[in-house]
Amino acid sequence: MIRFEDVQKIYPDGTVGVGGITLDVAEHSTTVLLGSSGSGKTTLMRMVNKMVTPTSGAVLLAGEDVAVQPTVALRRSIGYVLQDGGLFPHRRVVDNIATVPILDGVPKAKAREHALELMDMVGLDHDLAGRFPSQLSGGQRQRVGVARALANDPKVLLMDEPFGALDPLVRADLQRELRDLQRRLGTTILFVTHDVDEAFLLGDQVAVLRTGGVLAQVGTPEELLSSPADEFVADFVGADAGRRQLRTIERNGSRLVIDAEGRPLGSLRAGDDGGSRDRESS
Repeated sequence: MIRFEDVQKIYPDGTVGVGGITLDVAEHSTTVLLGSSGSGKTTLMRMVNKMVTPTSGAVLLAGEDVAVQPTVALRRSIGYVLQDGGLFPHRRVVDNIATVPILDGVPKAKAREHALELMDMVGLDHDLAGRFPSQLSGGQRQRVGVARALANDPKVLLMDEPFGALDPLVRADLQRELRDLQRRLGTTILFVTHDVDEAFLLGDQVAVLRTGGVLAQVGTPEELLSSPADEFVADFVGADAGRRQLRTIERNGSRLVIDAEGRPLGSLRAGDDGGSRDRESS
């Protein structure tokens, strides 16, 4: 669905934002770009919707170079969720969600009707439809952001640390809801985070980036846990949540993720579709 072909981003001062990354993002799956600040994960993701132009290399979307696609049409065809939701503060919830369909010519009444359906999908009460973003909680704003990103039925959803500013309980709820939503809709998701647990929970594939935009390793969560490519990956995976060393064990047909003290952190087990994985928080 998405292919990065040896993409680089080098800024005028010589700083390397992304250093020659080749990566495939499979259709109907979630790929997580995992790395610390300065690893180039957001820069790489923004190449997909042409918010960042690579210095060299190409980004292909459904086999077509995004560089030759009209920018406005491309961006309207891709859902995009930011950490703060990116909502228009002067528009009510229902109109925030209906923005792109209306811009694309959908009658306002029909776009608003669909917005209410999307509110149901992301767990928002219709009573919130007339509120402004400032009148919502952080979790509600992020749900509106997801609904707006889905309003034009995108095949690709870009998510840039969307849950990073939320409290742990709300964040866990939204992670679970996103995973369920992706299964139901089959959307291709490219998700950026610095959080290892979040990456392993959501990602069918996880790409670990190091400082300077270098791809350190790409694989399933199981592969990263059991066979890290080098010391950097091993340390990074173990660094989250108190520098734990994570590993997997077999239990009741599932691969259970545990820390060095044997505490369960989550499970990785084969799904019913023959290939996807169902990750559940413990």
